[in-house]
Amino acid sequence: MPSNTATTSATSTATNSLELVKRAAQIALDTKALDVVLLDLRGVTDMTDFFLIASGTSDTHARAIAEHVMEEMKKEGFRANHVEGLEKGRWVLVDFVDFVVHVFHPTLRNFYQLERLWADAKEIPLGAASGASA
Repeated sequence: MPSNTATTSATSTATNSLELVKRAAQIALDTKALDVVLLDLRGVTDMTDFFLIASGTSDTHARAIAEHVMEEMKKEGFRANHVEGLEKGRWVLVDFVDFVVHVFHPTLRNFYQLERLWADAKEIPLGAASGASA
């Protein structure tokens, strides 16, 4: 009987990716990130499994959120593969390979509208405390 090792491995990797991105979301929320959205890109693109999108209230806040996510994930053994935009803080992209964290200044988030661009992706609820502003 053939082994399902590849399927089991892919499933456990996807589950692990989801747990990790949810942990990153919680870290962002702990840093007072606003409008935190988690998009499931599996089946939409092969480039990554998830996008975590969040906003800071300013460039400094966006940088702080991204830095905190990177530091805490590193402490837990997951180092960012690539980082862009940290110096300016307008749009910080932190690539963890299986998921990508996007932290925006609100003006740029409204301009680029990643959620609209990736409308085919399923949004994964993060619970009542998603940091949504009223």
